[in-house]
Amino acid sequence: MKHDSDVLIAGGGLNGPALALALAQAGLRVTVIDAAPARARADDAFDGRAYALAIASQKLLAAIGVWPAVAEHAQPMMEVKASDGEAGEGGAPFFLHFDSRELDQSPVGYMLEDRYLYRAFLDAMQAAPGITLIQATSVIAQQVVPGGISVTLSDGRALSARLLVGADGRRSGVAERAGIGREGWGYGQTALVAAIDHELPHNGIAHQFFMPSGPLAILPLPGNRSSIVWSETDDNARTIAALSDEDFLAILRPRFGDFLGKISLAGPRFSYPLNLTLARAYAAPRVALIGDAAHGVHPIAGQGLNLGLRDVGALAEIVVEAMRRGEDIGALDVLERYQGWRRFDSTALALGMDSVNKLFSNRNPILRAGRDLGMGLVNAIPALRRGFMRQAAGLSGPLPRLLQGRPL
Repeated sequence: MKHDSDVLIAGGGLNGPALALALAQAGLRVTVIDAAPARARADDAFDGRAYALAIASQKLLAAIGVWPAVAEHAQPMMEVKASDGEAGEGGAPFFLHFDSRELDQSPVGYMLEDRYLYRAFLDAMQAAPGITLIQATSVIAQQVVPGGISVTLSDGRALSARLLVGADGRRSGVAERAGIGREGWGYGQTALVAAIDHELPHNGIAHQFFMPSGPLAILPLPGNRSSIVWSETDDNARTIAALSDEDFLAILRPRFGDFLGKISLAGPRFSYPLNLTLARAYAAPRVALIGDAAHGVHPIAGQGLNLGLRDVGALAEIVVEAMRRGEDIGALDVLERYQGWRRFDSTALALGMDSVNKLFSNRNPILRAGRDLGMGLVNAIPALRRGFMRQAAGLSGPLPRLLQGRPL
């Protein structure tokens, strides 16, 4: 059977384009179907949305040729400090401190704005001869057929390939149509996201404050500017989101503290509900899931995109090796290798972040004493601390070649 492409990817956010580039560079024909209009997210205007990239993720971006286009916009994270506390009272006496000088390589990671990363992916896909990009269109139906899978697009077109990849988010239509169910629950929390200008330099230090209503991450951006991801209870978040900018800052300041001097808003504010959602399988006949379609996690430690890029590295490696051996890249036994590689690791990390959020998002004095002593213990034992740092940097476990910075 003749196919339009070797691989169809539903979803043009970040994970989908990364996979498309990796596969196309290995000689596969790839079609990316993006529901967003052309260049809708590649605007030059600063809006504060940014990602924390682990070192392994940066290596993947370098391996697929995207990093040179964004390197000048990336802010290195040289240290990470995590502490427990209440708004206005400062951090607890015991805390975690990760310093990049303890790793074999520096920094701990990078902060990179969405507008630069998405634009780099878009430009790279449009320049790649093996990639067809279809925008402002979505997959509305799919059917496994002899030797492949056929999809119907919202504009009426029909396409076929040997493999369909769902990179279409937490409510993945690809997963649903493939009969893959989901497990999960809400946190009763909403993330408030914004960029902040501050008077004093951040020195490349990222901060994570754990408060009873939810964590507050303060993540360094270029210049005297930081991105915040502030988790609050749903009721509090609705009230805060409705406030004027000045009233929003008045609520934020006692939580933020004064260690960076005076603060002000540097762009628009966003909010989104927080939940955990895990696909019951990452593979089905002719179908594989990556990113949020496979696992939507709490934003603690900013691991969402990093988990997705691990999926990209693993799936690309499995598919390319199968192609080179003459195997059917969409066969279930091939895709189950990917599932076996990624499902346990990503589920364990997702549930670990879930447990950390539950452990810290309360005022129980016994739990607070225990968690503070635990952080102090980890901080006091160099080998344990370095282990946590390597995990956060994405350098632990069996890494796909792309996440080691090696070509496929």
